[in-house]
Amino acid sequence: MSAAKTVRGIKVGDRAVGNGAPALLIAEVGQAHEGSLGTAHAFIDASAAAGADAIKFQTHIAAAESTLDEEFRVKFSKQDATRYDYWQRMEFTAEQWAGLAKHAAEKGLIFLSSAFSVAAVELLDKLGHPAWKIGSGEYKSTDLMAAMAATGRPILLSTGMSRWAEIAESAAGIRALGVDLALFQCTSRYPTPLDAVGLNVIDELRETHGCPAGLSDHSGSPFPSLAALARGVDMIEVHVTFDRGLFGPDVPASLTFDQFRQVADARAAFAQMDANPVDKDLVADEMETMRGLFTKSLAPTRALAKGTVLAADMLTAKKPGTGIAATRLDEMLGRTLARDVAADRLLRPEDLQ
Repeated sequence: MSAAKTVRGIKVGDRAVGNGAPALLIAEVGQAHEGSLGTAHAFIDASAAAGADAIKFQTHIAAAESTLDEEFRVKFSKQDATRYDYWQRMEFTAEQWAGLAKHAAEKGLIFLSSAFSVAAVELLDKLGHPAWKIGSGEYKSTDLMAAMAATGRPILLSTGMSRWAEIAESAAGIRALGVDLALFQCTSRYPTPLDAVGLNVIDELRETHGCPAGLSDHSGSPFPSLAALARGVDMIEVHVTFDRGLFGPDVPASLTFDQFRQVADARAAFAQMDANPVDKDLVADEMETMRGLFTKSLAPTRALAKGTVLAADMLTAKKPGTGIAATRLDEMLGRTLARDVAADRLLRPEDLQ
């Protein structure tokens, strides 16, 4: 591990990322649309309503990225004989991708899609794609990195399958291509157990590589995202689903849109708290009336006659704190009462000689 470096923020479209900017929240659709263009558009509407900043798809072109030798990671499909068939079923045309990008922009979302081939990069580049996401399995795809870097736009690299040395090699290679870089801590397990999320890695990535660092989470729980926000993460990417009962291999690793809204609301709440430091003395001054109600004063333990010399067993601390402060007990000992004092009220200065 090298010494900590100065962190250089980046921009994804018009959105600043890193160096104290609010965390970029990315709703990852992946293949959850199941090849349905209408469903893909529905994900855009739901992601915008849930408070996402960006929506991310995956652009697969079967003939450009796969062969019949590719196996399913999880044999889930009831209709695709091969993984190649599945990628074909997930394809949209260039015009359909353009329509999705236009819809996202109309909803105020940054449109992103992971490209898995140079052909996919070329397709997305024509849409003015503002940044490039490289999935964890593509950390050795230097052809993709070169094609992406040729556009001059930043690259967001997930590290779910990489060792530290491989992360360093990929980061150096991307920077050598002359584009900005951001890194995601990711654990490529679906779903990811909470004890494997690796929040500690986020800070290490940022400090070691001097770039924004985020969490690409597959836990299916909002807790990692909330914890990452509390630690000052720069980006969060999570898969989203309309319902836990839907079909698809990523559903167990996804957040519902209600859970995504919790993360977005937490970001706003954390930002509000961070932007408003509290002056404890000022707050105490503003709560003077409340302080009087909740603190205590000296009161007699029993009815006391005029002329009584006060002893420790004659006084106790009771509410409210508007009389002689209970902390002044030692000062009161040995003082003589100037008049009778009842047991049901505070000791007052005028009670004393």
